[in-house]
Parts: sequence; C-alpha cells; structure tokens
Amino acid sequence: MATAADIAAMRRAIELAARGLGATSPNPVVGCVIAGPDGAVVGEGCHQRAGGPHAEVHALRAAGERARGGTAYVTLEPCNHTGRTGPCAQALIDAGVRRVVYAVADPNRQAAGGADTLRTAGVEVASGLLEDEAAAGNAAWLTAVRLGRPHVTWKYAASLDGRIAAQDGTSRWITSAESRADVHRLRALADAVIVGSGTARADDPHLAVRTAAGAGAAPVQPLRVVVDTEATAVRPGARVLDDAAPTLIAVAEDAGGEPPAGADVVRLPRADRGLSVPALLRALYERDIRSVLLEGGATLAGSFLAAGAVDRVVGYLAPVLLGAGPAALADPSIATIAEAARLDITETVRIGPDLRITATPATTKER
Repeated sequence: MATAADIAAMRRAIELAARGLGATSPNPVVGCVIAGPDGAVVGEGCHQRAGGPHAEVHALRAAGERARGGTAYVTLEPCNHTGRTGPCAQALIDAGVRRVVYAVADPNRQAAGGADTLRTAGVEVASGLLEDEAAAGNAAWLTAVRLGRPHVTWKYAASLDGRIAAQDGTSRWITSAESRADVHRLRALADAVIVGSGTARADDPHLAVRTAAGAGAAPVQPLRVVVDTEATAVRPGARVLDDAAPTLIAVAEDAGGEPPAGADVVRLPRADRGLSVPALLRALYERDIRSVLLEGGATLAGSFLAAGAVDRVVGYLAPVLLGAGPAALADPSIATIAEAARLDITETVRIGPDLRITATPATTKER
C-alpha cells in the first residue's frame, strides 16, 4: 500500500522527468527521487539528453552514501542493459538501495528486466504507482516502442465555428500572439513538424522553433517535414530551406518533379490521397523520430486521421466567427455519425483570449 510520502516522491519524479521533454529522444524521459532510510529526500535527477547519464545515476550521485538503505522512486522501470550508459538496476544495487518503486514497466525488450534483477539481488520492488500520470508524460516514447511509429499530435488553430481561414483564404491571424507562442512550445517538444503541400504553397512556413529573448539555452530544433507528393510545392528560396533546422521533403516514388537543394528527400509510395501515411511514419521512425507535431493542413490531417495515426489533438479556438472558409479537417473518411472520431478531452486552458483544448482518441486507452 503506497503511503502519502510514496505518492509525493513519485509525483516529484514525474515533474523531474518532464524537464527532459524535447531533449532525450529517441530515449524516454525519466525522473528519479532517492529518499534516505528516514524518508527524507537525499537525491533527485532526470534523464537530460540522449546518451547522457540516466535519471537514477544523477539522483544517486546527488545522494551519495545517503542512498544506502533508502528508497528510489523512478517513473520508468530501471533499465537492465548496457548501451551508451550502464544498467541502472545494477547501479541501484551497488548503491545499497533497499527499495525501488517505479511507475511504468519498460516495454522495450532490450532494456526490460530491471525489476527482476533488483528482486534477485534482494531489493524490495513495487510497481504501478501513479502509472497513468507517468505514462502520459512519456506518451511519445511509449507509443514509438509499442507501435513502431512516432507519436502524432495534430495541432490546429481555428475560429469558434471551426474555420482555419476566411473565405478568401486569409488566415493571419485567427488566434492570438499568446497562442502562437504556445505553438512554439509544442514544436520545441517534438522531434519533427509536418505540413502538407497546400500549407507550403499558401504560407511558406518556417517551422523552426522561435526562442524568446532571455529564454536561456536554445531549443533542439525539430526536423521540418513537408509532404510534397508531386515535388512541386517547395521552391528554391522557401523558408524551410534555410539553415535554422534540418528539412526533409517527402515525395511520391514516381513524382516527376525534383525538390530544390537544401533538404533531404525521401520517396514514398502513394496512397488513395497523397502519400502513404504509414510509410511516412515508418521513414521518420527509422530516422529516430519519436514524436511528430502535425501542423497542416486540413487535407493532411484528414489523411492521418483516416490512417488511425493521430494520438493527440491540440486545438486553439479563437473567439472569432467567420461563417465561411475551409474547415480544420478535410475528408477523414467519416460518412455517418456512427463513424465519428470520438475524443476524450484531457485539458482545457485559456491562452490569452483563446481556448486551448487537448484531447486523445477514445481508442488510445485500449492500446
């Protein structure tokens, strides 16, 4: 039975894990808290970057000898393999930790088994504490391990009546400066940002993360991806071709055009509409992309939804009514109300004058 102290320590470990978002991919975010034999916290740590020390190592270094006989609270089952760093299960054993409590079992076969190693060494092990909260913070990595593709967040900005542009095509700006700044936060947390050819033609987007003055260290820039089926939308001089971030242009295998220099190119099979979404996600996964922010447009979002490849929806709704113009979602192969993509709302937040709604497909919970 978990105590109030156990819950508080694990919740702190989840907070620590979140510090690694946007910097640890393709590895998970992990937080660790070490409590001494008397229950006082003696060490904390998080996984800060891929290839660097794991959360347990940082926490054990902070705790030193005070970890002996204590309890380690970890958001993910301690790893049991040697990669660029050593196994954390063995590090905890060597430090003399008496008890380990972790939230989420490691689904990665290569690294799993840490709990068994700990138990064999005589360490008391408990699992599942605040599992849902810890899993939510690690959704991108868990999705990638379980499904073999990146976790996809579809983001859109619309008027209150669901229009992403006016009837004449103008769209700058439906939402507020505060919402647009928040989108840069989402970009900074993603490994890749994707737009389609329509958005590339209409907006000439830059897609890099803009850092506010005085914000500290520059963010890790996501891979900019343009789905340009016919290889005609990205022209020389396009903003995505600058050196602010790497760029990948996805085109059809038989596309007659040739993308301009300044970006990598991947040729993929066609689908009924545009490119094969599973093939695109597979190509990104092979490039160590574990989280994707899908920014536009409506047709591309419809293709992802029809392919069952939207894991989270983030909608920014402005207190504006347009009455006409393109909708946020186009042709997702939904014919009747019975086929509607049902969502579970997980958060609603005011962002300046706008409302940000976050939701996940109801079927996600069954994975």
